[in-house]
Amino acid sequence: MAMSFNSDYPSVDDLRLKAKKRIPKFAFEYLDGGCNEDVSLGRNTSEIRKVQLQPRYLRNYGTSSIKTKVLGMEFDAPFGIAPVGLQGLMWPNTPAILAKAAYNHNIPFILSTVTTMDIEKASELTEGNAWFQLYNPVDDAIRDSIIDRATAAGCPVLVLLCDVPTFGYRPRDFRNGLALPPKMTASNILQILGKPAWAYNTLKYGQPTFETLKPYTPEGLNLRQLGAFMDKTFSGRLNEEKIKPIRDKWKGKLVLKGVASEQDTQDAIRMGFDGIIVSNHGGRQLDAAQSTINSLQEITAKYSAQIEIMMDSGLRSGPDIARAMASGAKFTFMGRSFVYGTGALGNKGGDHTIGMLKTQFKQVMDQLCCERVEDLHKHLIKQ
Repeated sequence: MAMSFNSDYPSVDDLRLKAKKRIPKFAFEYLDGGCNEDVSLGRNTSEIRKVQLQPRYLRNYGTSSIKTKVLGMEFDAPFGIAPVGLQGLMWPNTPAILAKAAYNHNIPFILSTVTTMDIEKASELTEGNAWFQLYNPVDDAIRDSIIDRATAAGCPVLVLLCDVPTFGYRPRDFRNGLALPPKMTASNILQILGKPAWAYNTLKYGQPTFETLKPYTPEGLNLRQLGAFMDKTFSGRLNEEKIKPIRDKWKGKLVLKGVASEQDTQDAIRMGFDGIIVSNHGGRQLDAAQSTINSLQEITAKYSAQIEIMMDSGLRSGPDIARAMASGAKFTFMGRSFVYGTGALGNKGGDHTIGMLKTQFKQVMDQLCCERVEDLHKHLIKQ
């Protein structure tokens, strides 16, 4: 089978191992780790891989298409790039690399409030197609300003993050002195010196900062003061009272990300959301969380006709994406996988990772003899 990507790195695991060699330990562990003992992190992927699919070899089969519609938009594959904070710390210029690649491949790119590229640049690189994830500010004026900027930039979808009422307890980050923003300790500086490509590109593109938030950040803060400002300004907490003015103000599609229960799904439907993303933040917030695939199956069984249901957390391959789609997801997102790609391959990492996942997913579709992504549920072996 002809592949449109670097055959030296045919899997996300290969990209991860290469990225680990090129990224300083403190930055790689920020990307790679979960919270507490990493139970939820591991369970997400292991339970996705318990899902089994059944081929139909003798049916009248034409050819498979991996094009997918969600929220009224058509994409060339059933997966997109999830929002990841501090992307430019893991590999310099990562958000720009991934935004360009997403646009070229016609898949969605979601920009995080706390990543290292602003809304306006994301819109420019994607010709107004970038989605924006809002990490809800305490200050209504800042909230409204950010929403106005997303509107002006042409973002078609606003994603509200609901699963960060508190910062995750991440032992690696404590040991590495990695707060928001990162502290440059002696140990971290030595790690940087051992990764010359990362250091060179950081010099080239500049020290990563929260670009979208610059207009709201007081000047002259040292690192500790900036961290305190972030903690105070962005609580991340959502409730109906906070969501209503956002729903009233935002005229595009509105999606709630971080849903893990039937109760929150019911509330999202009642509050007028267009879609939800079933997620446990990649295992970074609650180490006792249910796996996303189990949450997804429970939610889609009851609510798939009432709201568009997407999923992230734990997906690492084309077969994983197929398992999620067969389990009822309308669309999927992946975060770490794409940053492993840029960490491993730099400017080529976005195109490579997307091309690789497309190839993997198409192979599953062909092997199942499934012509349309929306028919994958017919191949699910129910446990």
